Amino acid sequence: MQQVSKVVLLTGASGGLGTAIAKHLSEKNYIVYGTSRQPHTSPYYTWIPMDLSDADSIDEAVKQVLSKENRIDILINNAGIGITGSVEETSIEDIKHVFNVNVFGVVQTIQKVLPMMRKQQSGTIINISSIAGYTGLPFRGFYSATKSAVMRMSEALSSEVKSFNIKVIDIAPGDFQTNIAAGRLYTEARENSPYYSDYKRILKMIDEEVEAGLKPDVLGQKITKILNLNHPKLRYNIGLFMQRITPYLTCLLPGRFFEKLIRNHYKMHNKNS
Repeated sequence: MQQVSKVVLLTGASGGLGTAIAKHLSEKNYIVYGTSRQPHTSPYYTWIPMDLSDADSIDEAVKQVLSKENRIDILINNAGIGITGSVEETSIEDIKHVFNVNVFGVVQTIQKVLPMMRKQQSGTIINISSIAGYTGLPFRGFYSATKSAVMRMSEALSSEVKSFNIKVIDIAPGDFQTNIAAGRLYTEARENSPYYSDYKRILKMIDEEVEAGLKPDVLGQKITKILNLNHPKLRYNIGLFMQRITPYLTCLLPGRFFEKLIRNHYKMHNKNS
């Protein structure tokens, strides 16, 4: 008996990690529907418009997949945006927007897909969070906060839907060679800011770390392997060695000692009062 290809809804498919995920899944004969805000043509997926900050757009995208396939076997919440800036100087408008996309958009997509998965009595939901979600990184506090929220929500969701034979997996990537900086919300580094020297230097370090990160194909291959497991883990941390061990260090080390390590890494020094 021929195995039926599984239907995947992949958000943020148009570049970087999304494209790599779609490529590897399509090569394994998954039927992939990929979303992005702007029209996009790809040999790896059928494009569907979706704006994670627009609830109606999310609803319409899910309806389109269900109208064509009458099922969704796998939801991969990959879409998201970065944000940089100090806690003091980042605008409330930007903070709200990044939470709308990275948290509320993810939740709304899950809420639209779950009724069909419960009806099917099967499904897999993969939420792409970030290793940054394990700790509050300087000048990326709100990005860290959104990804931490996704992690905690994934844990709760996994318990809630297990009895419906639905698997929930949180994947926390470290740095990957993507164009995340291009879509990042960026608080201007003003020269009269008390954070100017630290912020400007750390922004440069962030971009250098992305350039030195893993190839997106690594994540695409890993997700394909995870989907073939009968009993996948709840959490996967995927990145360079020092990034993968960060979650363990945050648990093992005293909070102020770990903070000192972070400040030393970013060459942040005490300022004269």
